[in-house]
Amino acid sequence: MQYFVVMIDYGRRGCEAVVDPEMTRRDVVARIASGEYSNISFIHEIRDHSVADLTANLMSEAALPEIDGRAADLQAARFDHLRDLRKHEPIG
Repeated sequence: MQYFVVMIDYGRRGCEAVVDPEMTRRDVVARIASGEYSNISFIHEIRDHSVADLTANLMSEAALPEIDGRAADLQAARFDHLRDLRKHEPIG
């Protein structure tokens, strides 16, 4: 049997262990990426009689890629380019 234990730290209010035998690795990563799981203390994978700490691996899988600020306005840059091309079209 395999399942994941996600320990969430609520500070002064305590901790909560989320254990769902039907939750897959993909589900855990999706919940981290969506923000459903935050303030994670650790993530353990329980398989048969062994425990593996997957906190760093799953957190890095769920990390959103950095978006370059210069590339954020590509559509506006394309419209500007098309407008500049129209300025130089021959009239006729």
